[in-house]
Amino acid sequence: MSLRPQRTLQLPERARSMPASPIRKLVPFAERARARGIHIHHLNIGQPDIETPREMLEAYRGYDEKVLAYGHSAGLREYREALARYYVEQSIQVTADEILVTTGGSEAVLFALLAVCQPGDNILVPEPLYTNYLGFAVMAGVEVRPIPTRGDDGFHLPARAVIEARIDERSRAFLYSSPGNPTGTVFGREELLMLRDVALEHGLFIIADEVYREFVYGGDIHTSLFHLDGLTERGIIVDSVSKRYSACGARVGCLLTRNEQVFDTLLRFGQARLCPPTVDQLAALAALGTPSAWLAETRREYQARRDVLVDALQAIPGLRCTRPSGAFYLMAELPVDDAGRFCQWLLESFDLDGRSVMMAPGDGFYVTADAGRREVRIAYVLRREDLLDAVRVLAAGLEAYPNRT
Repeated sequence: MSLRPQRTLQLPERARSMPASPIRKLVPFAERARARGIHIHHLNIGQPDIETPREMLEAYRGYDEKVLAYGHSAGLREYREALARYYVEQSIQVTADEILVTTGGSEAVLFALLAVCQPGDNILVPEPLYTNYLGFAVMAGVEVRPIPTRGDDGFHLPARAVIEARIDERSRAFLYSSPGNPTGTVFGREELLMLRDVALEHGLFIIADEVYREFVYGGDIHTSLFHLDGLTERGIIVDSVSKRYSACGARVGCLLTRNEQVFDTLLRFGQARLCPPTVDQLAALAALGTPSAWLAETRREYQARRDVLVDALQAIPGLRCTRPSGAFYLMAELPVDDAGRFCQWLLESFDLDGRSVMMAPGDGFYVTADAGRREVRIAYVLRREDLLDAVRVLAAGLEAYPNRT
């Protein structure tokens, strides 16, 4: 029997334009390096080595229900009520009925975009940006319009006129992270007031990714979006337990909104995916009981890691970086022709006493063509002695790299 000619299958534009993660795309090269016996210092990904709080782990161990059942689509009531108490302690005035629990912060960002945008709309995001925002925008059919920031200015927001020049009739929202990923920048109150005023004047939403709220250093103060007046209808906060409690594998995030229409839309998205993970929510509930001393010590440790790392990096000839104010990332400019090629070369062709370094190429954190080509994102999530060793390997690699500039 002969088969009729068949039409060629072609995936849709959304599938073909989905970007690869710069954080993970060098994984195959790292795996091959490990197979050769090379130890890799992983500075590419925000996976802390801080131990997850005992309270959270014991909640997992202690789960003994006979049936692992569905929960509420908005999240377990007792968890949302505990979250509301936590936020009120942070001077963020919300109720349990203004919180929707999500499957990680990733789902929270995606839900927020789907709730306020339609395909063909655009959002404004300070650049460099958390690279997964680009993937979420592709899923939602939304264009990302970058707001340029500069390392020499600590990656703070540019003048209002620069931001307003990016707005058109299809603009729907600002999306930003503070403390920032990948820069570690903490936006000040005056910056956010300016952003609020622009949003109100142009009829835009503001989506604030505040996952790193607890990690602010050197006397800087975190200003939450809900510390600002006038955003009852326009503000959405994204949060997650992943980094706060060193629990990246617990896929529990949340959205905060006082806009009833937006919340109703988010809830219907939540109903479509049924519910967030039940056991992980119970563990996240237990994590809220972690003593404040644990978070304070974790914050001190990250600040010490930051200082050790920045001091060592700034001693490398030709390398440029600023001292971030929060989170546990920084962007560094390297004296190389192309940071992506250099990062791959480190894994393929270089080691120092059997050790090499994995970093995230900076261009993946930009929308603007050719931006960030000499930059890398570094996550200071390793012990201080490991960070110092990683910088020694990096410095030696830069000396040996054939295309150093």
